[in-house]
Amino acid sequence: MVTVITFYRFVTIDEPAHLQAELRSLLKSLSIRGTVIVATEGINGTIAGDDGAITRFGDWLGRDPRFHNMPVKVSQAESPPFHRTRVKLKSEIVTMGIDGIDPATLTGTYIKPKDWNALISDPDVMVVDTRNDYEVRIGTFKGAINPGTSNFREFPAFAQNLAESETPPSKVAMFCTGGIRCEKSTAHLKSLGVEEVYHLEGGILRYLEEVPEAQSQWQGECFVFDSRVTVDHQLRPGGYDQCHACRMPISEVDKQHPAFVRGVSCPHCEHQYSESDRDRFREREKQMRLAREREESHLGQDAATHAEHRRHQKKTDRVRQRKQ
Repeated sequence: MVTVITFYRFVTIDEPAHLQAELRSLLKSLSIRGTVIVATEGINGTIAGDDGAITRFGDWLGRDPRFHNMPVKVSQAESPPFHRTRVKLKSEIVTMGIDGIDPATLTGTYIKPKDWNALISDPDVMVVDTRNDYEVRIGTFKGAINPGTSNFREFPAFAQNLAESETPPSKVAMFCTGGIRCEKSTAHLKSLGVEEVYHLEGGILRYLEEVPEAQSQWQGECFVFDSRVTVDHQLRPGGYDQCHACRMPISEVDKQHPAFVRGVSCPHCEHQYSESDRDRFREREKQMRLAREREESHLGQDAATHAEHRRHQKKTDRVRQRKQ
């Protein structure tokens, strides 16, 4: 089994490039894969590795005062969900595109998972799913509003319309996958004048971890941004695959659609790409299939390792042949 952890913290990073270099070196030395985003406003990451490596990474984080006691969500995967190690330097650790929002000083009221059901059952509370439309369609909380966004940059317009409506809600409860989008969305909504704004602490993943399924108000599965695609209420890999062309989650029903061609197209993107794009996708899928047949990973570090191994083996064979 592979241990997967998700973490974030809004905290001032004075030298983000220096932290980026430190993290990249550490993760590679521990053979941990995944993505970490670093910005002046904080850190955000989802990574995976063996249990010992993840523990050592956690110890390193804990020694840095900026990240001491930072909440970490843990789950398991049967195989590595990431193919490479990436540490990105960005202007925001979650991109909303609104300047001046500081979740470290302004955010909604945190609600523990054990108290979430009572809050969203209150008829005076508007429950808003801050995630994108394709995530909401896979699973959400009962009665939650879908803002209908295709990316998080579109959420501020929804929030503006909500705050400026003829009858703005007096109480709003927001949630997202791991909590990070809610940090910004609740801060933004409060800046627009909505006073009672609540936020599911730890997000959907923490709720699924702590609330028994028999008591759960969650319906469906939860989209995650790795090769597991979705997780169920026990945080096990769910029943969705992913289109390698458009990266959208696809169900078994989607796979029966005439537009579905593995690695090339699906019902979500059948009119989205040119024929030259499709040719590239077909070749990529072919190379991935050949790699699987060789019991190799076509992508990322595995591919590089196997390629180096083949080059070394060929060189050794040539030297041996010359000596014969």
